Amino acid sequence: MNPLSLFIDKSKLKLRQRYILINKDIIEAFSMLAKEKNIDRTNLSTIIEDIFMALIHKKYGEERENFSVIVNMEKGEIEIYQEMTVVNTVMDPVIEIHIDEAIKEYDDLEVGDAYVNILSPESFGRRLINTAKQYMVQKIRDIERQTVFDEFSSKIGEIVVGNVHQIQRDQIFVHAANGAEFIMPKNEQLPNDRFRRGETIRGIITNVEISSRGPEIIISRSDDFFLKRLFEKEIPEIEDEIIEVKAVKRAPGDRSKIVVYSSDRRVDAVGACVGMRGSRIQSIVRELNGEKIDIINWSDKPEILISRALAPAKPINLYIDEERPYVVAVFEDEELPIAIGRNGQNIKLASSVTEYTIDAVKKSEYEGEQEEALYLDEIEGIAKNHIEVLAKSEIYTSEDFLSTTKADILTLKGFGEKTVDKITAIILEAVANHEAKSVEKEEGKTEVSDSEESILEEVNND
Repeated sequence: MNPLSLFIDKSKLKLRQRYILINKDIIEAFSMLAKEKNIDRTNLSTIIEDIFMALIHKKYGEERENFSVIVNMEKGEIEIYQEMTVVNTVMDPVIEIHIDEAIKEYDDLEVGDAYVNILSPESFGRRLINTAKQYMVQKIRDIERQTVFDEFSSKIGEIVVGNVHQIQRDQIFVHAANGAEFIMPKNEQLPNDRFRRGETIRGIITNVEISSRGPEIIISRSDDFFLKRLFEKEIPEIEDEIIEVKAVKRAPGDRSKIVVYSSDRRVDAVGACVGMRGSRIQSIVRELNGEKIDIINWSDKPEILISRALAPAKPINLYIDEERPYVVAVFEDEELPIAIGRNGQNIKLASSVTEYTIDAVKKSEYEGEQEEALYLDEIEGIAKNHIEVLAKSEIYTSEDFLSTTKADILTLKGFGEKTVDKITAIILEAVANHEAKSVEKEEGKTEVSDSEESILEEVNND
């Protein structure tokens, strides 16, 4: 703000017409430094104003508000104004000037008039000027940091390229062509990543933070979104929005599953992603150091999507509960290990991309469980509301109930000590009866089998 606008009685204001200008060499030095750091003239002007206001506060006190700094970058001038009041008795020489001193400059001034003193930067002394230079460097550094932060905060989720500059045990530092520095922590690297100094690598920006050392730009090669971005770069149909990536999940460095959908019937989503003789997908696989990628053709029918997501295993049956959502996938006994995958990766990835909790079971085990399972809604004596509450906690059968601790059941709504004990007794009795019937059934089968053998013997003897 122009200091003249602060004066109470403008008609009596008298200003000295001479200006003491800061040494142009200093302002040129500031300009050169700002140019090197890519600081525009407007920001530089603000920085210089802040510098000299800081000097004023350091010399005269933080509470002083009767000073103004005006910077003219075009002329290379800095003007420092000190607004004072003309008085008979000076109580505070920072804001007041004696009438005798004031009329030496302007003989028509009176007590109560405003007086403006123009200060020379030299009056602050060499030490304070050096402080100003240090402040200038710090201010430019702060602007640089903020500029970098603003630039890369808007690029979160984008792929960046850089050269490995420094390799540490828990992270690597990557330098970009524009001078930015990226950090890739160990947990954001692929397990089989092996970097060499100077090597060009790609990663995706996942986070940007301001620390005491400046902006920290975190990049990742293990993030799920990195795979999606690679597909977008390698497959033009995705960029053209003909093919849409519906879901992606990775076990970084090992296996990934990505669900794609084509809005154009003439375009095969999976085929477009694979490319001629696998050219497109191989480029992505090489970038990820051989990570296996399952490309899944999306379907709005859960049974089809889930079946495709479980590849390379093929379920022979799916029992789907869309409300939970939950799936029991039944496989041939020899196919179950393939369906589950190493360390459960295949089924975990399939669950993630389909958004269904998937349980994989052997055909032989599932058929046995189906025969033996005793569901709570088949047992007389258990209230319907209790069955519904138990179902919400995925307790459906007598085995589910009896394998759940009493303490856990007591946490459910409507289940007290007496209720739990009563239901437990009912279930135990029902299980005993169920098992007895199963034994009778098996014995009946044995008797039939024995009689059949007798008949066969008689036939053979005849």
